[in-house]
Amino acid sequence: MRVRILHLDDALVVVAKPAGMPVHRSRLVNDDEVYLIDAVRAAVPGPLHLIHRLDRATSGVLLIGRGSEVAAMLGRQFMARDVAKTYLAVCRGWPDEEGVIDSALPGVREHSERKPALTRWRRLATIEVPIAVGRYPQQRYALVEVDPETGRYRQIRRHFSHIRHPLIGDTSHGRTEHNRLFKQYFGVHRLLLHAWKLAFTHPLDGCRLCVEAPLDEAFAGLLARFGWVLPAPREPL
Repeated sequence: MRVRILHLDDALVVVAKPAGMPVHRSRLVNDDEVYLIDAVRAAVPGPLHLIHRLDRATSGVLLIGRGSEVAAMLGRQFMARDVAKTYLAVCRGWPDEEGVIDSALPGVREHSERKPALTRWRRLATIEVPIAVGRYPQQRYALVEVDPETGRYRQIRRHFSHIRHPLIGDTSHGRTEHNRLFKQYFGVHRLLLHAWKLAFTHPLDGCRLCVEAPLDEAFAGLLARFGWVLPAPREPL
């Protein structure tokens, strides 16, 4: 797995994280051969500070500050919710055309304190495939654009499971039979959740910057197979 640099300047680095690569060592992940932050440090000199995180199974855009002052400035934007995060996901079933999930979530530990969590979504495309699962002869799936306003642990995955539209490839909160269907019939072995776009204010020049991470071969190939087309770019928020 290779880390692609999407944007690089004196203040920050934006990279495309591959699915399956852990961002850094932690008590949950400490036995991998390659960590994203180490790969970036091998290519970019100087101090690097992760501004936010992505789950190991999630792919997409990740922001890194080149120095503690810049990292603090970017961190304040995340705390103030001035950063626009847009994800793409494939879920089981056909959710409403758009909606909001407002449901508090715990941290890593299920019985820890629950904190407010808000996720907005917009349905982009749907499909019905003639493959039987259980007593249902056909299965429905949807491509959704997701905008999490908060950043709780596994927020999107947990929220879509909460509304009974779990994400495909989610081995913790999803449905085993649908994950198996995508592996067997479509060759998809990853979580279908991608951090697509990140829009924020550059800490030095004050300009609004929107960076987009392209889909990997597995995700893009599935969209092509289903005939799903991504919407035209919108103005950064």
